[in-house]
Amino acid sequence: MDTYIIPSVRIIYLFTTIALLMAPAALAEGLPDLGDYAQTVLTPLQEQRLGEEAMRDIRTSNDLIDDIEITDYISALGYRLASNSPDNRQLFTFFVLSDPSINAFALPGGFVGIHTGLIQNTRSESELASVMSHEIGHVVQRHMARMMAQQKQDRIPSLAMMAASLLLALGSPQLGQGALISTEAGLVQRSLSFSRENEQEADRVGMQILDKAGFDTRAMPAFFETLLKNERFDGDAPAFLRTHPLSTERITDMRNRAEQSPYRQVPDSIEFSLVRAKLRAIQGTPNDTVRYFEDGLHEKKFSNEVAQRYGLVVALLRAHHLEQAQQELDKVREMTPRHPMLESLQANILIAQNKNQQALGLYSDALKLFPKNRGLIYGNAETLLSLNRSQEALVFLEKGQQEYPDDDHLYVLQSQAYTQQHKNLLRHRAQGEAYYRAYDLPGAIEQMELAVNAGDGDFYQHSIVEARLKQLRQQLEDTKTK
Repeated sequence: MDTYIIPSVRIIYLFTTIALLMAPAALAEGLPDLGDYAQTVLTPLQEQRLGEEAMRDIRTSNDLIDDIEITDYISALGYRLASNSPDNRQLFTFFVLSDPSINAFALPGGFVGIHTGLIQNTRSESELASVMSHEIGHVVQRHMARMMAQQKQDRIPSLAMMAASLLLALGSPQLGQGALISTEAGLVQRSLSFSRENEQEADRVGMQILDKAGFDTRAMPAFFETLLKNERFDGDAPAFLRTHPLSTERITDMRNRAEQSPYRQVPDSIEFSLVRAKLRAIQGTPNDTVRYFEDGLHEKKFSNEVAQRYGLVVALLRAHHLEQAQQELDKVREMTPRHPMLESLQANILIAQNKNQQALGLYSDALKLFPKNRGLIYGNAETLLSLNRSQEALVFLEKGQQEYPDDDHLYVLQSQAYTQQHKNLLRHRAQGEAYYRAYDLPGAIEQMELAVNAGDGDFYQHSIVEARLKQLRQQLEDTKTK
């Protein structure tokens, strides 16, 4: 799997943005004094903007996992941890990148990325939570802004290094190191990764978060020690260690802190097991993946039989072995209570069998049990659209948008429904709102301009679109001047 690389135009923007953010304090006149010197260099609003700019590119990359069940699991786990952080006012966005390396990273503004390799190589949910809580610790302690404040006097060399640090955090060491070629070796050492002090602070805060969220605090030193041992054995440091320098002293400190907490045996959630199985099932060729899960079942090499059989069903569906997939899913459903991921999988089998009407009935029934599950919400809306029932889809999507107002995919589906009805103004308006929620402000403005010139729609609809277009243009202008 290729590492994530920011397109060259975006690199230039990041360098420019960081340069502006690190300009003399006179540029920051008028900002409130919040008693934190770091905020005179990089305010929370500026951190948010920088993070959103990076997210715009991540969302358009092939590496972003757009499976809503995987994303929602990581988000739910992240929100559980973040709600127990020292700063519960900080907003977070969690996402997953398709990358086999064992890594996670935090961007400015509370954006936390998790590599699929991390999810699959953690031995328990507490281990996964320990890495995520560490990244949350970096965010709530505002290490990016504090590091920039410390290096402000270095000016020009630090600009390249801060951009390089961001690239490295995104999993692109080649670009990050290339940006550092012309800098002094001493400054590189100071800026390439988070400082030891920041790492230890993230450990401390992460440990507190882990404990308050009800996870096993001993999982943090255990997982980090495994990484360090593997590095020494294999001679190749995992990506997490390259961007988060680890030492035996840090692990000892983690262990000492963990031992101060009462022992807690925390079972993994079924979602943790199912998501791991799903990630494995969507890798490689379908037939090879089927064999992997069948061999595991035959040799009883699994930690959770329900998850192992679930992974097999996903693989069989990919291979289009629909009859066997249904037989295996029937076994799974007999072994465990109803679960939204199993309901969605059953619906997908029905759709693959061209039984869309039956799938729609299943979605309707499942949503009564799990009304807020986005996998079921997406599936129900998509099935309605496949049956050309656009008006029903629009009514249903409006309810979904009330529950998830920042969900861009719901607006994409809304745009598709309006397309079926040949309502161009509303189609472009919905697509514009989708782009806006995907951090693509220029794309949102373009769609709103198309809506204004669509040639249909009533006076009320035109007024709404024109007002929204004005608002978006002003917001784009603000990002250029602030």
